[in-house]
Amino acid sequence: MRRDLLRGRAPAVRNALGVVAAGALLAGLTGSPALGAATATGQITGLAGKCIDVAGASNANGTPVQLYDCNGSSAQQWSLGSDGTIKALGKCLDVASGGTANGSVVQLYDCNGSAAQRWSVSGAHDIVNPQADKCLDVTGNSSANGTRLQIWTCTGAANQKWTAPAVEGGGGDPGSPGAMAVAPYLYNGWGSPPSPTTVMNATGVKWFTLAFVLSNGYCNPQWDGGRPLTGGVDQQTVNTVRAAGGDVIPSFGGWSGNKLESSCSSAAELAAAYQKVINAYGLKAIDIDIEADAYASSTVQQRTVDALKTVKAANPGIKVYVTFGTGQSGPDDGLIRKASASGLTVDSWTIMPFDFGGAGKNMGNLTVSAAEGLKNAVKNAYGYTDDQAYRHTGISSMNGITDDNETVTVADFRTILAYAQQRHLARLTFWSVNRDRPCTGGGADTCSGVSQQPWDFTKVFAQYAG
Repeated sequence: MRRDLLRGRAPAVRNALGVVAAGALLAGLTGSPALGAATATGQITGLAGKCIDVAGASNANGTPVQLYDCNGSSAQQWSLGSDGTIKALGKCLDVASGGTANGSVVQLYDCNGSAAQRWSVSGAHDIVNPQADKCLDVTGNSSANGTRLQIWTCTGAANQKWTAPAVEGGGGDPGSPGAMAVAPYLYNGWGSPPSPTTVMNATGVKWFTLAFVLSNGYCNPQWDGGRPLTGGVDQQTVNTVRAAGGDVIPSFGGWSGNKLESSCSSAAELAAAYQKVINAYGLKAIDIDIEADAYASSTVQQRTVDALKTVKAANPGIKVYVTFGTGQSGPDDGLIRKASASGLTVDSWTIMPFDFGGAGKNMGNLTVSAAEGLKNAVKNAYGYTDDQAYRHTGISSMNGITDDNETVTVADFRTILAYAQQRHLARLTFWSVNRDRPCTGGGADTCSGVSQQPWDFTKVFAQYAG
């Protein structure tokens, strides 16, 4: 990846601490203590206003799941859990035989924690099986009673659109882009970080991307390479956010400091380091923020790809985001192609569309141009449709004056929001909520540098519905 595409965000913080920020966001692992019990129960309606129904109201393993007139019966009462399960009659919605191919039918089956029973409900009303990366689909687009349900490549068609009850607690449904995708960066390592509950109450944002997890010199993850994973200020932030009904996405990497990806000697060691953080917090998502020369090595890139494959296999439903730099027409596609060739599906390839080279630019329009280039790179590498590619991409902007003296305004954020809504991007975030305040003489990266009220930028992106 070209060195000019891996630039950092705030030199003043880098110089003071040797650890600075970059962009990232969202995924789903079960078992978060704060979220595991949250459920919502009711009918799930779809094509022609009909309901997802268990054939014959039987709870025998293998019973077909079908489309049927809504009748209020127990066979149409589905409980959506924040662990990604969808249950009726005491059993789970399941892809038969763990299939991932188009046409694999769905059924009712004993809940077993497998990836075949993990689902995410998007703000665009898709019900997606993350393992297969396919949508719940009414076979043949037929609205006839008894039509079997299956999984199929997501097309955006009416036979894949569902209205489901919303999971309460933990920032909404575990797969909802509107909740999880908007997770502004929060950095505890310097200055005066804002209270997350203050931001949540003022804006409606529920998720935060916590920066940064680094190596302590070898292959041991710590916040900023020196603060413990548990028991410190970062643990307090996690607890505070979850107590207020939200959640967090730790970000690994950033501009400076020792990167786990280069400190660990193998993909297995790196995967174990990622897993240590996942286990510490019961995470639903992680972000890999790729900046600086540490990631320039092909060996380090491949190690990272292989480690992330291990993480996804070991944690069904977890979302993996990769955040990296870009040029005005899109990013270097080398890492995307490496991941695709290795069989790694990334939930969002997220670009940082700034540091393009000085003031006087329309940053909203340039962000859209770079995002279109990203979409094309992901589409070509994975063989996606345009719609699939958009849904695997994201934007991590920077609010206010960038470290290259560009100005990203609140109006630019509205331009970016409109684009993300139109294209159904997987992530929409920014560096950082620390900066989303007017400047009053504080240190670097504690304000935006533009005229604003507190949290103006966050309030724009908080409108994102996926």
